[in-house]
Amino acid sequence: MIRAVFPGAFDPVHFGHIDVARRAAAIFDELVVAVYERPSKRVLFTVQERVAMMEQAIADIPNAWVGHYYCLTVDHAQALDAQVIVRGLRVFSDFEFEFRMALTNRRLTPEVEMVSLMTHEGHTFLSSSTVKEVAALNGDISSMVPPHVQEALLAYFSREGGLTEV
Repeated sequence: MIRAVFPGAFDPVHFGHIDVARRAAAIFDELVVAVYERPSKRVLFTVQERVAMMEQAIADIPNAWVGHYYCLTVDHAQALDAQVIVRGLRVFSDFEFEFRMALTNRRLTPEVEMVSLMTHEGHTFLSSSTVKEVAALNGDISSMVPPHVQEALLAYFSREGGLTEV
């Protein structure tokens, strides 16, 4: 059985993330979507909220489940007995970052493979930062995120009074 880990902040989850998760789940026996608790960038949602949003977003994928972690991703993959870490690529500039990260991870944990999946071309413009900014400015994000994520973003920005640092 091959278990793969798909790590990220997922703040918030968007259709590009879901696309990569679906495709990874079709390739591997089990997919663990791992929500990183303490990303270096500012997050809008708590780790519990991000986990809940992701769980709802991938609820129809039978061989996938969601958890969270606070350690090196390769250490988390080993703790889960995963053989693969899956990363998504949207645009060419992602490649350089992911390439360096893959080399670092291989140095740290050579027995865990890195696999990058290109997102569907219709999602290449998506990033969590873009989704948050459009939502903060009352733009239509219905083509970017599932309805439950849209509701969470609208509720957040109505409480916070609009655009804050995203």
